[in-house]
Amino acid sequence: MANAPVVGLEIGTTKVIALVGELRDDGVIMITGIGERPSTGVRKGEIIDIENAALCVKSVLAMAEERSNVAIREVLLAVSGGHVQGLVNRGTVPVFDKDGEISREDLDEVMEVAKAVNLPPEREILHTISQYYYIDNDQRVINPEGMQGAQLSVDMLVIHGVRNRLNNTVRVVRNIPVDVHDVAASGLCSALSVLTAEQKKSGVVVIDLGGGKTDYVVYADGVVASAGVLGVGGDHVTNDIALGFSIPTAQAEVLKRESGSVNAKAAVRVPTVTLPAEGGFPGRTLAVRSLNLIMHARMDEVLAMIKRRLEKDDVLHQVGAGVVLTGGGAHMAGIVELAEAVFGLPCAIGKPRNVSGLAAAMSGPEYATVSGLVQYGFKTVKEQARPPLSGWLGRIFSR
Repeated sequence: MANAPVVGLEIGTTKVIALVGELRDDGVIMITGIGERPSTGVRKGEIIDIENAALCVKSVLAMAEERSNVAIREVLLAVSGGHVQGLVNRGTVPVFDKDGEISREDLDEVMEVAKAVNLPPEREILHTISQYYYIDNDQRVINPEGMQGAQLSVDMLVIHGVRNRLNNTVRVVRNIPVDVHDVAASGLCSALSVLTAEQKKSGVVVIDLGGGKTDYVVYADGVVASAGVLGVGGDHVTNDIALGFSIPTAQAEVLKRESGSVNAKAAVRVPTVTLPAEGGFPGRTLAVRSLNLIMHARMDEVLAMIKRRLEKDDVLHQVGAGVVLTGGGAHMAGIVELAEAVFGLPCAIGKPRNVSGLAAAMSGPEYATVSGLVQYGFKTVKEQARPPLSGWLGRIFSR
């Protein structure tokens, strides 16, 4: 192996996953170890109990170490939560060359201006991602170096989050103690893992359906055009079922996975489901159509919220390759049909690409984020040598 192993760690609402990847001489990333277990101390993608979360992460990393025969001393960490937001900021600078020729120095200067976003003091920048350059506020170009103009502008997507919540996630890992080499927004990692260059160029929406939150990323003309997070996920569907039928959460989760569909019009082969008494709750016989209506209502709301955000960002008209779903929620029956109905676009389930060594059971959409983290790690090593994380400037996808 040409490079040291890279470890990606995702502390999700439903489960914690760690992947160990090694880069083979032929350029293929081989997954050599995995650790995973149900999460503790996490809600809606954010830490609510550092001690319990750290114990969980420690056991997951121990599993990954044992299976990969690698001593884990540092990780790449995925971060998310409803507080993570994105905004587009335009920076503009004059071109001082006497002939109006745009230089590399002009590009560097305009990018620094675009990154200088005035955020509230409690927020930190996670990523700055350049989109398009403009010459004289009119001509849009990909690379303006060497071209002529009086003024140069660039649009920059700035992804930011609440500092304390981000720090809490990092603190969980460092309490083990394991170092955090860098951080990345979960949705960007999922997109990196599952998309092709053709999809990015044609325009595509990636929606990562997690347990306690939903990340989304939009590519248009090969660049990240929009990104954000909703603090709603698959656990909310489970809670809706539990409240709607007055049953334990554990039973509601089983119903969601084994009997329900988010497609309210789906054909029902077995009209009812009988539940035994459990945890002080009496036994029940439930109508599957009612179950489907509950699941449909919540997921239709989530997808419609994302659609409204993308309409506000004026990016949906640039999407030609449809919608790609990742995360554990992508396993919900009927989710592809519902997404197609909400967005009016073709939809598919995204699975990790460009990696090998994953068993079939570990190659599903719920592994997109952590697989993307590992791919990012080797992408960074290939492109340039980087120091460990400095502050919060993990500007991962700005290349």
